Amino acid sequence: MNSFGRTDQSLKYLRLLSQQFPTQQSVFTEIINLQAILNLPKGTEHFMSDLHGEYEAFLHILNNCSGVVREHVDDIFGDTLSEDEKRELCTLIYYPHEKLELAHHMHLDSPSWYKTTLDRLLVVTRSLSSRYTRSKVRKAIPHDYAYIIDELLHTHPDENNYRVRYHERIIDSIFETDAGEDFICSLSDLIKRLVIDHLHLVGDIFDRGGGASKIMDRLSSYHSFDIQWGNHDLLWMGAAAGQPACIVTVLRNNLRYGNYEILENDYGISLRELVAFAERTYRPVPEGVSGLATTLTPLMKAVNVLLFKLEGQIIMRHACFDMHDRLLLERIDLEAGTVRLADGRDYALATCDFPTFDPERPYELSEDEQHIVDRLVAEFTTADHLHRHVNILYSHGSMYLAHNRNLLFHGCVPMNEDGTFSSMNCLGTWRSGRDYLDFCDEIARRAWRTHDQDALDWMWYLWIGMKSPASGRLVKTFERTYIDDPSCWQEPMDPYFELTRDEGACDAIMAEFGLASGTGHIINGHTPVHTSEGEQPIRAHGRLLVIDGGFCSVYHPKTGIAGYTLISSSRGCRLKAHQAFESVEAVLTRNADIVSETDRFDVAERRRMVSDTDTGVQIREQIADLRALLEAYRTGVLEERL
Repeated sequence: MNSFGRTDQSLKYLRLLSQQFPTQQSVFTEIINLQAILNLPKGTEHFMSDLHGEYEAFLHILNNCSGVVREHVDDIFGDTLSEDEKRELCTLIYYPHEKLELAHHMHLDSPSWYKTTLDRLLVVTRSLSSRYTRSKVRKAIPHDYAYIIDELLHTHPDENNYRVRYHERIIDSIFETDAGEDFICSLSDLIKRLVIDHLHLVGDIFDRGGGASKIMDRLSSYHSFDIQWGNHDLLWMGAAAGQPACIVTVLRNNLRYGNYEILENDYGISLRELVAFAERTYRPVPEGVSGLATTLTPLMKAVNVLLFKLEGQIIMRHACFDMHDRLLLERIDLEAGTVRLADGRDYALATCDFPTFDPERPYELSEDEQHIVDRLVAEFTTADHLHRHVNILYSHGSMYLAHNRNLLFHGCVPMNEDGTFSSMNCLGTWRSGRDYLDFCDEIARRAWRTHDQDALDWMWYLWIGMKSPASGRLVKTFERTYIDDPSCWQEPMDPYFELTRDEGACDAIMAEFGLASGTGHIINGHTPVHTSEGEQPIRAHGRLLVIDGGFCSVYHPKTGIAGYTLISSSRGCRLKAHQAFESVEAVLTRNADIVSETDRFDVAERRRMVSDTDTGVQIREQIADLRALLEAYRTGVLEERL
């Protein structure tokens, strides 16, 4: 320590800080600015999960901010606008380009219509911008109209006539220069940006629906978001890194749901050689068959056999996965047309068409199969568009996130029946709880960075493993592919999913991740909430929130709704239950917004400010550093740079 009680290290830091704040005055100014920010309302956080490639529904909920845009329009205009006028205004904010085109086509876009529309948009924007610093608003304003919008946002009712005429002349000039449409679009985009401060995606952007690529393209330009990887995301990440079993699973999932376009059109992955191999190797679906046999086309047969051979190779390389009971190819009796499962019973196979299967070497690829796999690996590891999207998953994603007293992860924290955290052998080291999820995060990044065999194999396990925090389920792909008897399709779940219906288990998990019990929430996706059967997304008296209500249309008959989202604002938390999205066309022509029901809970006794958030903690640390710098200037330890 020196005579002033500071370490050499702290002085070194203060010298670096002084480069940014070279005078006492600059330090004063920044402290005042930061103190002011602490006393602003916290920004609104928007939570979504399990998008599963449903681009249109995702885009609409992103645009309407789970109904928050309409709430603000209602609050701002009240009874001064009719219901139809408010719906029209909201639709314009959601889809400005499309709505303006429709207005033009219907000859509604008169000068008075433009003027009225612009005035209403400015009223909304002014109201929303009041929650942020002028600096933050300026950064959010589209660059082309930054000066004009900044001027118009800061008009006042008591302005003198000169200022009023000045602002009116700005608006007139916008229309005289034919910039009205662009300006309206810019304001609409700014409104949506100001409504939602940050977006959380709690996993599973990919698979089932065909629009995952479009979702990733939209996210690439979104202002602030994070992702907690779901098992479907990890599967695509593993495929892009070159893990063969992940690649074949990606193909299988998308072929099952008819999503050829994402593979061939969006990512440029050719299936030509695979299709040709399948057609010359496997028999077509026989006439008159029923059950699973009707789905087993030559292409699906080829993909299935490739998958189970590749999965078998991984399982044999990693005894620590404890998946030996999934080595089912070796239990096939082709003469009898059966397979023996772990329960010791023989089940009839839906097909006995296995021309590349060698009972002596059941998991060995044929020469043709190896060639196909090598080609597919080359296709996935050189797909530029896919790799841009996977880079976004890595740069904005993680296995879990502890943020603003909430704990976000897609699936589970693996647990034992007694409520303790389940241990997993992680390349020779046993890990559990937070330590295990940290390992999963590290191994996923290692797979992308180094492409070593162990890391790549772990990507497959994270997709499908019983003790994977992104899965937590014993997945029975083989049984659901080849055995018509549904009694063997049941997929046991990790104890986590039952244990966390109790507050005590949730508190233990929060404590494991360094969060205080009783103040925040665990936020999950992954498991569809069967609302139609009485299941609730709010569990353990609000400790756990499950926001996968099923964006994917496949789930709607089971769940009874079309997705849950969560809004966390300065006023508290609201869970939004959405009805099925009709279409963008319906929104434009009939202002048919998604119908959403709000379940308000965790109502704040007082407005939550920036000072109550993780950002507030960081700001207070910055203020402390600045005060130390100020003291150094005042005591002469550091000289000002006047």
